[in-house]
Amino acid sequence: MLLDFEQPIAALEGKLREMQQLALDSQVDVSDAVTALEAKIKALKKETYANLTRWQRVQLSRHPDRPYTLDYIEGMTEKFIELHGDRTVADDKAMVGGFADLDGRSVMFIGQQKGRNTKQRQFRNFGMPNPEGYRKALRLMKLAEKFNKPIVTLIDTPGAFPGLEAEERGQGEAIARNLKEMFLLKVPVICIVIGEGASGGALGIAIGDRVLMLENTWYSVISPESCSSILWRSWDYKEQAAEALKLTATDMLKAGLVDGIVKEPLGGAHTDAATMIKNLKKTILKTLDELEALPQDERISQRIDKFSNMGVVVE
Repeated sequence: MLLDFEQPIAALEGKLREMQQLALDSQVDVSDAVTALEAKIKALKKETYANLTRWQRVQLSRHPDRPYTLDYIEGMTEKFIELHGDRTVADDKAMVGGFADLDGRSVMFIGQQKGRNTKQRQFRNFGMPNPEGYRKALRLMKLAEKFNKPIVTLIDTPGAFPGLEAEERGQGEAIARNLKEMFLLKVPVICIVIGEGASGGALGIAIGDRVLMLENTWYSVISPESCSSILWRSWDYKEQAAEALKLTATDMLKAGLVDGIVKEPLGGAHTDAATMIKNLKKTILKTLDELEALPQDERISQRIDKFSNMGVVVE
């Protein structure tokens, strides 16, 4: 799938393929022209992706070919054992989690999962967890704490499910309880935004010692479309809303709301999923080493202080 701003790059890549095919069919040496065109494509890519607008990064974060939570878990780990159910209502398919072997470490992975096609998206509820999804996540966190295993959460959701039945089952309470309990978890907690990080749906699994974002992701109290529909009664102003929300990884780091940015391959995580998974694994291992070197009480205290110091108070 090509995004609007990628059309000029695609046009040049099409010319490159034509040139390569011409050389193959006619046995004409066009190696110099091919080299020059490849250099031009590379330069255009660097310029394009270095100057993306906030709305364009939102579009990249939603690209259907981006790696999802289970792609990262399966690519980074071995012996993943998925655990199911909140022991109260149901097993929420939009929230997945379980223990896995990460280079010899036993780690609890938890994250929202989207689907690749219509059937999968319906099965995963488009990555929007119900209350039982957040309660399952908390159950798995407590299990990890019981066995003294670190926790890694992978965040990718357009928001918690907003249906009436979710509210009737206590959506707000479930998320609020997760926030409270995550502050006090005794084990290291790493939270990573791998796609969309919308509102409380993201925050419900995002209280950690380190909160990271992939380069082309967003994290905000509301999506640009919803913001536009509230302020302007139309989705037509989503680009202006994205600019006003300052929701990109760079914005979040500058505001002190996240601790770091994980670089993506040129063009986005979907262009080279294997490299993206490898880079994220390297980042997680390095961060775990840093966190496990800290005394437990100091780590929890730093976690609480970090979130308590966010924002601006005007008296």
